[in-house]
Amino acid sequence: MSSKRGSLAGEKGASGKRLPVVDEFGFFEIRLDSIGGLGAHLAGQILGEAAVLKMGLNALHFSSYGSEKKGSPIRSFLRLAASDQEIRSCSPVERPHLVAVFHDALLKTSGGLQGLRKGGTLIISTRKSFEELRAFGLPDGCRIYLTDALSIAIEEKSRVNTALMGAVTSASGFLDPDAVLESLTETFAKKHPAAVEPNKRTFQRGLTELELVADADPGTDGDGGDDEIPLRPGPVYGYLTAPIGGCIIDAGNTFTKDLSSSRSGFVPVLAAEECVHCGMCDIVCPDQCFVWRREMADDGLMTVHLEGIDYHYCKGCMRCVDSCPSGALTKQPEEEDFAEEHRVAMFPTTER
Repeated sequence: MSSKRGSLAGEKGASGKRLPVVDEFGFFEIRLDSIGGLGAHLAGQILGEAAVLKMGLNALHFSSYGSEKKGSPIRSFLRLAASDQEIRSCSPVERPHLVAVFHDALLKTSGGLQGLRKGGTLIISTRKSFEELRAFGLPDGCRIYLTDALSIAIEEKSRVNTALMGAVTSASGFLDPDAVLESLTETFAKKHPAAVEPNKRTFQRGLTELELVADADPGTDGDGGDDEIPLRPGPVYGYLTAPIGGCIIDAGNTFTKDLSSSRSGFVPVLAAEECVHCGMCDIVCPDQCFVWRREMADDGLMTVHLEGIDYHYCKGCMRCVDSCPSGALTKQPEEEDFAEEHRVAMFPTTER
């Protein structure tokens, strides 16, 4: 085994591109933590194709997810190696050198920091400040970048994943921007030619609109250590502690479920004065985020009126906007704190 592995010397591919650091198996590993609908799988695929076809490296890419429903957690894995280094491991990336988190809410829900090597690189797509993010327990001794990929995507009429591809390319220190851009262009040109230019602009902005808010400790560069964040939490239940009858006591549709991280920059907004309370929005809503109130009409019959939207459960699919016959529901960009200020609680007695 090469003595350079795990050191700053790294490994070179056929084209001379240098991997900044590799693990004991000769790999540089990247993990993209995202949710369904933000394009993490495609981002990893394009980065892998650029590494292999344009840069002469070896690469393996695959994703891990359950339901492909928009809003479900997804992780995309990319394993890179020099051209003369075979990649025979298809196991998930558990000790990444670089982690890109597609939404800051994932820091508290999906274990996005698990396994990140000391001295590694963390990229977070967020509108929050570094001080606000500290509450999520950001790791010490790592290089941390912040980028507002969502705003970039909205302004360029593209998607978050393209901006984060630019961020990953820039922060990696060895991925060739021209190679990634070429692969990106070829991918979109095949199926969505009209999306090529917006995504090229988004990628270029992702390369540069990246803020370094914390640097790695001197002498470390993603080569690990004994004080890394644990790879995975221990099991919650075992054969002695499992609920009787195998009951699922924390179901996915529990009232504590927060879908706000699933939104891609837009929310439905209700104009109450234009609403005819027909209920079409409630019929098509997959997550039942509309709040209704019952009241007695003048003729003595019980009626229901739409009171508002609980944005806690809204993932921004916009089916309600498409189905609204009166135009009372419209699609609007989500501003900071808008959802909390305009939210109507579905279960007010559970609010803390």
